[in-house]
Amino acid sequence: MSEPTANTRPFAHLHIHTEYSLLDGACRIDQLMERVKECGQTAIACTDHGVMYGCVQFYKAAKKAGIKPIIGCEVYVATRTRFDKVNKIDGNNHLILLCKNETGYKNLIKMVSAGFVEGFYSKPRVDKQLLEQYHEGLICLSACLAGEIPQAILAGDYERAKATALWYRDLFGAENYYIELQDHGLKEDSTVLPQLIKLSRETGIPMAATNDAHYLRKEDAKMQSILLCIQTGKTIQDADRMEFQTDEFYVKTTDEMYELFSMVPEACANTAKIAEQCNFDFEFGHTKIPYYKAPGGMDNQAYFEKLCWDGLERRYGPDVPQANIDRLKYEIGVVKTMGYTNYYLIVWDYINFAKSQGIPVGPGRGSGAGSIAAYCVGITDIDPIRYNLIFERFLNPERVSMPDFDVDFCYERRQEVIDYVNRKYGADHVAQIVTFGTMAARNAIRDVGRVMGIPYQQVDVVAKLVPMELKMTLKRALEVSSELKKLYDTDPQVTELIDTALKVEGMPRHASTHAAGVVITPEPTDYYLPLATNDGLPVTQFNMTEIEELGLLKMDFLGLRTLTVIRDAEVAVQKQHPEFSIRNLNYDDPDTYKMLGQGDTEGVFQLESSGMKQVLVGLQPQNLEDVIALISLYRPGPMDSIPTYLRNRHEPDKISYKTPQLAHILDVTNGCIVYQEQVMQIFRELAGFSFGQADNVRRAMSKKKHAVMEAEREHFVHGCTDPGNECPGCVANGISEKVANEIYDEMSSFASYAFNKSHAACYAYVAFQTAYLKCHYPSEFMAALLTSVLDNTGKVIEYSGECARLGIKVLPPDINISGSGFTAEDSGRIRFGLNAVKNVGTRLIERSVEERQEKPYTSLYDFCKRMHGTELNRRTVESLIKAGAFDNLGSNRRSLVEATEGVLKSIESDSRKNLDGQIDLFSMMSGTDNTSAADSYEIKPCPEYTHAELLQQEKEVSGLYLSGHPLDAYRDQSAQFATHTIKALTGEDANVPDNSHVRIVCTIVKSKMVTTKTNSMMAYTSVEDLTGTMEVIVFPRTLETFRDVLHDNAVVVIEGRLSIREDEPARLVAESISPIEGYNPARPQANRPNQMRDAARRLYVRLPSRTSPEYAKVVNLLEIFDGDMPVIFYLEDTKQKLAAPRRLYTSGHPLFFEELQRIVGEKNIATK
Repeated sequence: MSEPTANTRPFAHLHIHTEYSLLDGACRIDQLMERVKECGQTAIACTDHGVMYGCVQFYKAAKKAGIKPIIGCEVYVATRTRFDKVNKIDGNNHLILLCKNETGYKNLIKMVSAGFVEGFYSKPRVDKQLLEQYHEGLICLSACLAGEIPQAILAGDYERAKATALWYRDLFGAENYYIELQDHGLKEDSTVLPQLIKLSRETGIPMAATNDAHYLRKEDAKMQSILLCIQTGKTIQDADRMEFQTDEFYVKTTDEMYELFSMVPEACANTAKIAEQCNFDFEFGHTKIPYYKAPGGMDNQAYFEKLCWDGLERRYGPDVPQANIDRLKYEIGVVKTMGYTNYYLIVWDYINFAKSQGIPVGPGRGSGAGSIAAYCVGITDIDPIRYNLIFERFLNPERVSMPDFDVDFCYERRQEVIDYVNRKYGADHVAQIVTFGTMAARNAIRDVGRVMGIPYQQVDVVAKLVPMELKMTLKRALEVSSELKKLYDTDPQVTELIDTALKVEGMPRHASTHAAGVVITPEPTDYYLPLATNDGLPVTQFNMTEIEELGLLKMDFLGLRTLTVIRDAEVAVQKQHPEFSIRNLNYDDPDTYKMLGQGDTEGVFQLESSGMKQVLVGLQPQNLEDVIALISLYRPGPMDSIPTYLRNRHEPDKISYKTPQLAHILDVTNGCIVYQEQVMQIFRELAGFSFGQADNVRRAMSKKKHAVMEAEREHFVHGCTDPGNECPGCVANGISEKVANEIYDEMSSFASYAFNKSHAACYAYVAFQTAYLKCHYPSEFMAALLTSVLDNTGKVIEYSGECARLGIKVLPPDINISGSGFTAEDSGRIRFGLNAVKNVGTRLIERSVEERQEKPYTSLYDFCKRMHGTELNRRTVESLIKAGAFDNLGSNRRSLVEATEGVLKSIESDSRKNLDGQIDLFSMMSGTDNTSAADSYEIKPCPEYTHAELLQQEKEVSGLYLSGHPLDAYRDQSAQFATHTIKALTGEDANVPDNSHVRIVCTIVKSKMVTTKTNSMMAYTSVEDLTGTMEVIVFPRTLETFRDVLHDNAVVVIEGRLSIREDEPARLVAESISPIEGYNPARPQANRPNQMRDAARRLYVRLPSRTSPEYAKVVNLLEIFDGDMPVIFYLEDTKQKLAAPRRLYTSGHPLFFEELQRIVGEKNIATK
C-alpha cells in the first residue's frame, strides 16, 4: 500500500494563541489564515489564554478566507475554587474548551466572564464547580504541560492523573473529552508523552495531537520572545526568559504533525473529527434592545407616542404646521416597524434624568438630530425642520446597521448618568466597552529597543524620527523621513530594531476601557458576550464595532468640557440676572454675529483656530446656517471650497446652477454642496429616489464603492424599474443626460468629504451659545473658560491674555475670597481660583472655602490651625503663599515662607498636647503645665523677595505671572531698545510688512526644541511682553550661537525678521538673542555670548586623529549627553586643538565621564 499524499490526511490545529493572548501570542489573525491555507488545512481554532477578545475578528477573518472557525478558549482552572486566593497555594491549571454549538458558546462566555468577575487572581480563573454547571455543548482537551494531568504526571503521581482524566471524561461525556498530546522537544515532554499515551490506552479516552502555537512560523520565535519580554519588562539578554526554550511553538504543517506523532496517527486524525463537531456561528445584525417599562403599566408604543405628541405642541406651539405633524407621524411609523421604540425611550429616559438633576446635556450630536421625534421628546434640542435636517440620514427602512444617539454630557458629571443607567437596568445588564491600546509606530520602537537592550538615548533618537501624525506607520515613516531611512540603511542595529518593530507594530498591548461607550442588554450581558474587568468594573471583551454587528445596543456617553463652561457661566450670570437662561437665547442676536465677524473667537467652541478666525472675518456670518456651513467646511478636504463659498456669498449673482432644481437645495450654502443631506436631497428631488435609497448611495460614495456607484449612476440618470426600487431618473424629470452625469460626478467627488449636517448643526448651536456668553457676559464666560483649562497652563496664559485684551483684570488668589475655580467678581474682574495653584488638593480647597463661611481667616497661623488634619503640608502652604493667597493678611511673602515650618510644628505639637484633653502626666507632676499654648504665632518680619523672585515663584506655582510681569522692571529699556511691541506685530491693527527687520524686548515663556531634516536642532520659542505673546523661530545656526540665552523666564532682546503668512499669526525669525543686562544697541556684536570665554569648566579630550574610530564614538557620546560645557579636541596626528561646535557641548554627567574613560582612557581626558 502506498503512502497517502500530504493533504488527504486530515488535521486541524486546536490550540492557537492569537495576538489577543496579550504580549504572549504572536499569531496575527490576518496572517494566520494565510498560514492555515499554506498548510493545506480547512479549519482552525482560537484558544487565547483566559480571554475571548479576538473571537469575532477571528471568526470573520476565517469565514472570509473560506476556513472553518472554531471558537474556544484556553481557560485557567483554579487549583481549589475560584474564590480561594491565597498566595503560593492557589494557582491554576490550563484547559482547552471548544464550542460545539450555541449552547457551548453561551456556557463558555458564562465561564470566561466568571473567571474575571469572580475568579481573578493574577489570572482570570474558572473552577470545577463552574465546569460542572456549564460543560454542555463544549469539547474539552487536557491542554499543555500546564494542564492538570501533565502536572500530576510530572509530580510522579500517575494514579492522580488517571483519576482526573476519568473525572473530566465523566463530566463532559466520552465523545467530548480528549487527552491532548504535544511535543515541543522540551525535556518534560519526553516524560509526559509516553505516560499520556499509556493513560489513553488504559482508559479508552481518545487522544488529540496539538501544537501550542504562539507564532506562525519557526522563524517568528524571536519576535514572540520579544513580546514576552515587553510583557515582563525583561530584556532578551536576561537568562530567565519564560518557558519557551525551543522554537517549536509554531503553526505546523499537517505533515510535520503526522511525523511528530507517527506512533499515534489517530491523535492527528481525531483533530479533524473534533473540527467537524464544532459548528458555532455568530449571529450578526439581529437587534437585541432592552425592554423599557413605561410608567403605570402603559403600553410602550402608546407611551412613546404620547411623549411625541405632547412634545410637538411644546416645541411648536398650539398651531403646529401640517408638514410637521405628517413628518412626526411618518417617523413614529418607521421607528415602530424597525423595532426602535424601546431604543428612543431608553435614551429619552436617561437624558430626562440628567436634565432633572441639572446635569448639562448637549443639544445632540451626529445624525440623530435629524429626527423630529427626538426633538419633540427632548433627546435633541435643535429644530430639524428649521435647519432642514433629514431623518433618513439617521434611520430608514433600508438601513442595515444600528443607528446610535451619541449624547454629550457635562464633563464632570457624566458618571452620574452612567450610574443611573446601572441602577435602572441592573448592573449585570450594563457594561462598558473594551478598547485595545496598540503598539503604534513610536511605541513599538521604544518597546522593542528596551527589550533588545539598546540604550534609551539611542532608541529615543530613532523613535523621534518617526513623524508625530495621525495614522503614522513605520512603513510610511521610512518613506517620509529620510533621516530614519538613512539610519535604517546604514546602522545594522537600527535595521534589526525597525524590522522587529514592524512585526509587532499594531499588535494590541493591553486592554482598557473605551472613554464613552456603554452597552445595555435585555438579558444579563454575559448571556451575549464574554466580560472582562478593568479596575473592578465589568467591560465587554468585544469592541464597539463588534458589539454593534452582534446587534447589541451601544450608547456613547461623551463628556464635553464646553457644556461645563456654559453651565458655569450661566450660573454666574444668574447671580446678577436671575431671569437669564441659556435655553431662551436668541439665535439671531446681531451683536454676537458682529463679534464673530470680527474674529474675536478666543474660547468660542469650534471657532477659535486662527484659520477659522480668518474665514469668519471673510464671511461676516449673519445667521446660524453660516456657522453650520463653516464647521462643515473647515476640515481637510472640503477646505478647498471655502474660497468659492466666500465668493458666492459676496457676489450672489455669480452663482450658476447646472439645473434650476438645484437652486433651493444649495441656496443655504451659496451654491456649494457641503452636506451629506444635500447629496440625499439631490437624489430624491432630481431622480425621484426614496431617502432610504439615497442614503445607501451616499454611503457607497463616501466609502468609494465603485461597483455600486456605477450601477446607481444608471438609475440616477435613466431611472430604475426594479420592484421596490422604482424611480423615474433625471432624464424623465427634464434634465439632460449630460447635465445629470455632471451632477453625479460632482457628487461622487465630494461625497467622501461631505459632512453630516445634523452633527454640524448641533455643534454650531453650542458654538453660538459660547459666543453669545462671551459677547454679552465676558467676565463670567472667561472665568468659566479659565476654570475649564486649569490643567493646561498654555491655555490659561492664552485666555488670561484675552482677558487683558477685553480689559478684564485677573487678580491673584486670595484665601478669603477665591473659590476652587476662577470666579467673576461684581466689579467685572476675575479672581484666580485655588485649584490653579499647584500642590493644593481638592479636599483642602473644599474645606477651606467651607470653613471661612463662619469667619474669614485672620492669619497664616489661623488658617493652618483651622485646616489641621486635612492634606496640609509644607509644600501646599508655601505654594499658596507664593501665589499670593495670603497677601491681604499683613505679612510679606518671604516672612510667611520662612515661618511656615514653625507654624506647622507649633500646631502639630499643640494638637499632640491637647489630644482628647489628656494632659501629659509628667508635666503635671513636675508642675510645668503649659497646655494653654498661645493661640497665635509670632511671624518674624523679613525683607521681601525681589520683584523678579516673586514673579518667578508665581510662574512656578501657577504657570502665570500674577502680580506683575518680569518686564515691568525694564519698561524704560523696552521703550528704548524695542522697535515694536508684540501686539503691534501680531494684533488686529498690526500693519508691519512681511520681512521687516524688528527688535522686541520680551520674556521667554517656553522653548520647544525640534530636530530638522538635516538632523540639527532648532527651536520654536514662545515669548511674551506686556501686550501679548508670539512665536519666535530660532533656526539651527542662530540656536548654535545663542542657545545659552534661551532659558525660561529670561528677559531678552530679540532681533530678527517678521514672517507673515496667510491665515497664520505673524512670527519672528530670530537673528540674535541677547540678555537685556548689558545690552548695547550701538554694538550688537558685543552682545553675542561667548561660551568658550565665559564657561566655568571646559573639557579637553586627546584623540589619535579625526578619522580614528575613537573620534566617531566620542562625537556620538557628546551628542547624547547634551549640555553647556565647551569641548576641545586635541588631535595627536596633526598636534592641533579643535573647538567642538556648540551642539557637541556636554552636560558633564558622571555616566558620561565613565563612558568617555572607557573609550579613550583616563589619561586622555582633562577638565579645567
